[in-house]
Amino acid sequence: MKIGFVGLGQMGKPMAINMLKCGQQVVVSDISDSSFPEFHSKGAQTTLDSQQIACCDIIFLCLPNTKVVENYLFGEKGIAPSLQKGQIVCDLSTIDYITSVDIYNKLEAQGIRFMDAPVSGMESRAIDGTLTIMCGGEQALLDQLLPYLKCMGNNILLMGAPGAGQLTKAINNTLFNINIAAFAEIVPMAVKLGLNAEQIVSVINSSTGRSYASDTFLPNILKRDFSKGYPLQNAYKDLMCTTGLSSKEGIPLPVTHAATSTYQTALLKGYGKMDKGAMILIFEELLGVKCEKS
Repeated sequence: MKIGFVGLGQMGKPMAINMLKCGQQVVVSDISDSSFPEFHSKGAQTTLDSQQIACCDIIFLCLPNTKVVENYLFGEKGIAPSLQKGQIVCDLSTIDYITSVDIYNKLEAQGIRFMDAPVSGMESRAIDGTLTIMCGGEQALLDQLLPYLKCMGNNILLMGAPGAGQLTKAINNTLFNINIAAFAEIVPMAVKLGLNAEQIVSVINSSTGRSYASDTFLPNILKRDFSKGYPLQNAYKDLMCTTGLSSKEGIPLPVTHAATSTYQTALLKGYGKMDKGAMILIFEELLGVKCEKS
């Protein structure tokens, strides 16, 4: 059995390292060879050639966005035409739900088995191999992939039909993203009205306002560090998935749409490459305050 793993970014690299525990031959690939020496030292094969990945029995993708996944599979140099009946593609990326269903249908028509399996837990849990993995597809396929998924995660759930993993990830990320947008506007208001930034953060993170988002981002905001989390421009795509479904299905999501406006403002201000905590800079500027350690 030969396993291919494509995408050695912030999440993909530690996931691929953990995949080396699977006991099979592993071939890793990325747009850059900068991580290859580390994988060589651990016994993995490396390649910049996507056609070498196309020869693998199971191919895991961990790529930045919907467009990159589509291009890797179906673009001018995409691997889909080279895949053979019975091969498996497992997409660990976070991409658009509707597109994920379309990918399933296209590959299924070729006899290629496909499962969407986006992950949650941020880089620290990718390193520890304790990610939550949300799968969409058939139970029999999950059973076949489970030994490999267990190398990367400890909470692996079949959420439903193809695309259900991506839908679940979008819903979870939307709640997370809304929470960050909320404290990005509320904490500057508290400081503007005379409260101490460190103290209000201490109260939030030790009482009912606390969340995973506040635990993760507020301490770094106080240190003026906006480099620790997922880039804001990438998080925006999750909101676009949810608001797109809201429009398509006619489901009102007023809080989600309001939070999306905050993300759009942050992107227009040029904060897209910073983490999501950078949204607080919008409201600090508006109110003439800084939420920082005193």
